[in-house]
Amino acid sequence: MTPGLRVALVHDWLTGVRGGERCLEVFCELFPRADLFTLLHVPGSVSPIIERRRIVTSFVQRLPGAAERYRYYLPFFPAALRAFDLSSYDLVVSTSHAVAKAARQRHGATHVCYCFTPMRYVWDLYGDYFGARAPLGARLVMPPIAAALRRWDRRTSTRPDRVAAISRFVAERIRRVWSRDADVIYPPVDVARYAIADEGPADYYLVVSALVPYKRVDLAVAAATRMRRRLLVVGTGPEARRLAALAGPTVEMLGWRSDGEIAGLYARCRAVLFPSLEDFGIVPLEAMAAGRPVIAYGAGGATETVIGLDRAGEAPPTGVFFAEQTVDALAGAMTTFEANAHRFEPKALRARAEAFDRPLFRDRIAAYLGGAVGC
Repeated sequence: MTPGLRVALVHDWLTGVRGGERCLEVFCELFPRADLFTLLHVPGSVSPIIERRRIVTSFVQRLPGAAERYRYYLPFFPAALRAFDLSSYDLVVSTSHAVAKAARQRHGATHVCYCFTPMRYVWDLYGDYFGARAPLGARLVMPPIAAALRRWDRRTSTRPDRVAAISRFVAERIRRVWSRDADVIYPPVDVARYAIADEGPADYYLVVSALVPYKRVDLAVAAATRMRRRLLVVGTGPEARRLAALAGPTVEMLGWRSDGEIAGLYARCRAVLFPSLEDFGIVPLEAMAAGRPVIAYGAGGATETVIGLDRAGEAPPTGVFFAEQTVDALAGAMTTFEANAHRFEPKALRARAEAFDRPLFRDRIAAYLGGAVGC
């Protein structure tokens, strides 16, 4: 990059470390002196490489209970973003799944958006957030608010000069929702954090997920209970109590676990169950980095990372797909996996994950940004 280039990073919010924050870490490495603008920052919730830079927050930071209930302030997010002054920056890099892509750069500056998805709360996942399980008040007031946010989201989708999507699945959604094309740069998996176990797999299946409705962890719990297979569920969220009530004696709810503990659980599991429709989905690649296969819903981003048994002639398989989000379909895929478990080679699984390794992502995104600013 050109020496002296002033860079601003814009991220929706900083409340924990998920896939988006793993990507943001790489942008922070590329631009160690960049300022970071975000609607809300919970100090200590993200990694040191993010925490130690200058972080500029919006008025959302000062709203009552924002640290825990910031999504309740969704209607105010466009105004909060609009208040950021980015007039002194030559390059704006937004990492966005909500509103960050609408950051306004000065005339002559370049804005590149790395897009996880158009605003999921008002598009594809509106029903999950504001449907039958939402509080009555939210169901009553959200339809006109969501309609206004959709109009705003479309209108501001022209602000980035370039958009890179995290998958072909998201690029197609961008084309449908924003009527613009997007390049595809897959997010990174930090392969070095995982290792193949010296011994063979243990007797359990594994789920690693936020416990929210659209993740469909209920399918995994119900299938394992029906088949009397041991299942370990790692994660927290509002669905935890309901899932515990659904679970039979073979299912264990482990709650939160550290990265190191999760890496160990990946390495010893029979396979990871991945029943959700995801924009990309980092969990399958983490499982593969640890040498373990995946049983995944055959739609969305998982189809771009997992190689099913039906493609075994092209490349070594890394998982089994199921066609419908039903307990029967998932149970059938588990039976198929068990009959073909000998076909999954740990070293081949890890090699697949290495195609998405963090250093490769850093090189690809650096080249992409360099092309955007002409250097």
